[in-house]
Amino acid sequence: MPGLTFGYGGWMSMQGTKDSSCQITVREFKPGDEACFRKLNEEWITQYFSIEAKDQEALADPQSSILAYGGRIFLAAIEDDCVGCCALLRLSADEFEVAKMAVAPKWQGSGIGRKLLQTVVETARSAGVRRLYLETNHILTPAIRLYESVGFKPVPPDRIVPSPYARSDVSMEMIL
Repeated sequence: MPGLTFGYGGWMSMQGTKDSSCQITVREFKPGDEACFRKLNEEWITQYFSIEAKDQEALADPQSSILAYGGRIFLAAIEDDCVGCCALLRLSADEFEVAKMAVAPKWQGSGIGRKLLQTVVETARSAGVRRLYLETNHILTPAIRLYESVGFKPVPPDRIVPSPYARSDVSMEMIL
C-alpha cells in the first residue's frame, strides 16, 4: 500500500484527507487505550442503538475479552487524539470477525474508517486468515458501502448464524 509504513506494534502513517495537514496513524492497541476504545464505541452505539451485554463485556475489558483470545485491536490517531478503532475477534484459527469499528463523528467521511479496515484486512491476510466475517445493521448504510468497497459480500441466508446482538441484521464475509 503506497504511503504506508508499519512495524510490529508500531504506527502506520498515512496522510489524512479531511485536512491535508493532519497525519493519520494506525497502530495496535496497548495498555492505556481502553478508555479511547470504549468511548469511540459507546458513542456510535448509543447514537443508533443501545449498549448490549456483549458490548459491555468487550468494552469493559478488551484485554480479557478480545486480546486474550487471539484477537487484535487497531487504533487510528491524529497527533495524540484517538479518532478511530477496529478489532479482529478470533472465531477459529483461520476465521476472524471484524468488530467494534468506530470513527469519531468529527472525522467520519475522512477516510479513517477505510484505512482501519484496510489495515485489518491486510493484517488478517498476512497472518493466513482464510475468512473475515462481520455483522452490522441495515441503517448503517455508509458502513455497509465501505465493507462492500473492500470486498465484503453478504453471507448466504442458509449460512447465517444467530447473532448475540439484537441490532445485527446484516451479515457479511470476505474470503481471503
